[in-house]
Formats: sequence, structure tokens, C-alpha cells
Amino acid sequence: MLMTDINFKYEIKNIDLAPEGKNQIDWANRDMPVLRLIRERFAKEKPLAGIRLVACAHVTKETANLAITLKEGGAEAILIASNPLSTQDGVAASLVKDYGIPVFALKGEDTATYTRHVNIALDSKPQIIIDDGSDVVATLLKERPDQIKDIIGTTEETTTGIVRLKAMEKDGRLAFPSIAVNDSQTKHFFDNRYGTGQSTLDGVIRATNILLAGKNVVVVGYGWCGKGTAMRARGLGANVIVTEINPVKAIEAVMDGFRVMPINEAAQLGDIFITVTGNRHVINLEHFKAMKDGAIVCNSGHFDLELNLEALKTITNNVKKIRPFLEEYHLNNGKAVIVLGEGRLINLAAAEGHPASVMDMSFANQALAVEHLVLNKGKLENKVHVLPEHVDHDIATLKLNAMGVQIDKLTPAMIEYMNSWQIGT
Repeated sequence: MLMTDINFKYEIKNIDLAPEGKNQIDWANRDMPVLRLIRERFAKEKPLAGIRLVACAHVTKETANLAITLKEGGAEAILIASNPLSTQDGVAASLVKDYGIPVFALKGEDTATYTRHVNIALDSKPQIIIDDGSDVVATLLKERPDQIKDIIGTTEETTTGIVRLKAMEKDGRLAFPSIAVNDSQTKHFFDNRYGTGQSTLDGVIRATNILLAGKNVVVVGYGWCGKGTAMRARGLGANVIVTEINPVKAIEAVMDGFRVMPINEAAQLGDIFITVTGNRHVINLEHFKAMKDGAIVCNSGHFDLELNLEALKTITNNVKKIRPFLEEYHLNNGKAVIVLGEGRLINLAAAEGHPASVMDMSFANQALAVEHLVLNKGKLENKVHVLPEHVDHDIATLKLNAMGVQIDKLTPAMIEYMNSWQIGT
């Protein structure tokens, strides 16, 4: 039900959760020094003054600090959830009550509610869209073409969303510029690897309370998220198996010390399966059938389609909820498969998502990407762009300074050597 008792519409679980959420937002802010510096500049310069903005993201304490930064920059921002189980209800309440930001997000919302929220957000006639998964952009292009003229551009933070945007570009349907925030080095090298690696295992442990040491953990996909997940699982004593479709990534996994094999073989060996591919049905019916009794399956890619749960249900006699975010599927072959977090992002469904210190760089990229779109309105081609390299370097430098870490600089002689072909070895 829509609520309007604070001079604007919003839809959250309970406004009385605001004090709890405010504490969480403040706690995250302590560990986000780069975003704080950007917020201070935005508050003075107001580079986003009057810009109507929609953010479809995980409504966490870290995202809250991004939303506050955008509002400080002058944006009229609306925040909706990008995943049904990732919303922190206290954070949503605080953004409404303490910061005056309209939020449409409830933990556990169904698909119909999510779709309704997407349309409510688009009703605000946004000029900038911050997307996680490109659902808002896709909805606008397919169902609201009359609003294309209003769009300055969009930013995208997920691998899944960038794949969709590039498909739109290939089909000639991308009608405005998009910034692939996920492709910035200070995003995917750190957020995807260290953030996903730690938070995924955190979610698995919170949902199950099992010991990972000695278990066979199958990581499906060896992109940056897969690398981080495999690294952290090994650090906890697991025997890690990697499955891949890309031969270069597969070689990298082998040389990183992991066993690599097809998913059909891994399905018979795994105790725990974690998907991080951005694709659909990477664990399918035949894989569920081949699994050990009691195998645990979860997803840390963006959408739950990575697990073909509809197919799993066709061979299931009954489903038993054992504990929060843990369901036991009793199969007609006499075995059981354990599904965590309904196949949604396990690091956000059962845990709290990435730590604030790594989201500091990701959301610094988001804030600067929005500013870049506004400053270059009408100058960028309707394709997928990456932020200039100097932005990565600036963010990394600010992060190092906040950590008290100093690095070397090139001497004049080094610079001369690097820029000359006449100086020999």
C-alpha cells in the first residue's frame, strides 16, 4: 500500500524501523571515505541540480549513502529495489524519514510488486536511470518509448545488465548513452572479487551454519565474482571445483590451483554449488538429478534464473522450509536438494551484501558516472561507454590516501624513457 504521510509517496515495510536503519547508514558511512569526499563536493557544487533520477538497486546501508550523495548533488532521486530479497527495511525507512528520499522497496516483495515499483519510478519521468540488471531501461524501451526523449543516460553496475545493454546496442535499440560502471577497474577488480567473494560465503554460512572446510564447493563461472568466491572458499578450507565455458578463464582457474571440469561431472561431486555467471539455467534439471543427497545449491549472480528451479520443481515431491532462507526439496528419486535464498542473491538474501569499504569505490564510480552523463549531455553516442581511465586512478588514489598507503611516482628520467623510442636498453 502506498503511504504519503511525509509529503511524498513511498512504499516500505515500516516507518518505525527508521532509527535502526539510520544507525546502519551511519555505520556504513564510516567506511566509505571516497564517497564522503564526493558528497562534500556535490553539496557545494550541485552538479545534479534539478535532475530527475531513478535508482534501481539493492536497498542496503551502502546504497543509502549513494542515494544521499546524489540528493546532496541536487538530484530529485527515487529509489526502488532491484531484487526481492535484498532490501534492508530499516534502511528504506530511514531514507524516507530522515533524508526525504522516496523509496519503493520491501524485503520479500513479489514480482508483481517489483514490476509496479518499476512503473511508479518511470512515472516520475526520470532523466537519469541507475540500473542493476537493466530492467528499468528495458521496460522503458519496450513499454514507454515516449519517454526516451527525456533520458540523458543510464548507468549499469552489474555484469548481467551490461550484457543486456550491449544486446540492445547491437540491435539498434539503445536510444541513449549508458555508462558501464561494472567495467571500471575500481569496481569489478574489487567489488566483484573481494566483495562478492566474502559476502557470498557469508550468506552461505548464515543460511546453513555448516563447516566449509573439507567440502567440495563447485563455483560455476570464473569471472571476477567467481574468482573471488573460489578464493574465499579455498581460504575456508574447501576443495574448490570450477566450471567454465571460456577456455582462457578455465586455464586461469587451473593455474590458480583449482580443479576444472564440465558441470555434468561436477554435479556428481559437489557438496555446495554457487553460480556466478550472469546466464540462465547454468544448473539445470539433469544436474539436479545427478547431485548427492543433501547437496546445497545457491546463486550469487544477479538473477535467480541461473538455477532452473522450475525444472527442479517438476521432480520434487514436496518442499520443506528448514530455517530462514533454506528450503529442502525432496525429489522423486529419493534424494534431497537444499536451495538457499529461493535462488536469489545469497549474499543479500541471507547476509548484508558487500562490505561498505568495497562499495565505497563502486558507488564513487556510480556518483561520478551520473555527473559525467550530466556534464556531457547530448555529446555521448547512444552506446555503452566506460568512464575515463583517470576517474579510476582518482578513485584509487583517494582510497589509498584514506587507507594511509603511499605509492611511488615516476621520475623525470623514467617519464622520458617511457615516452621515447630512441633511448635503448
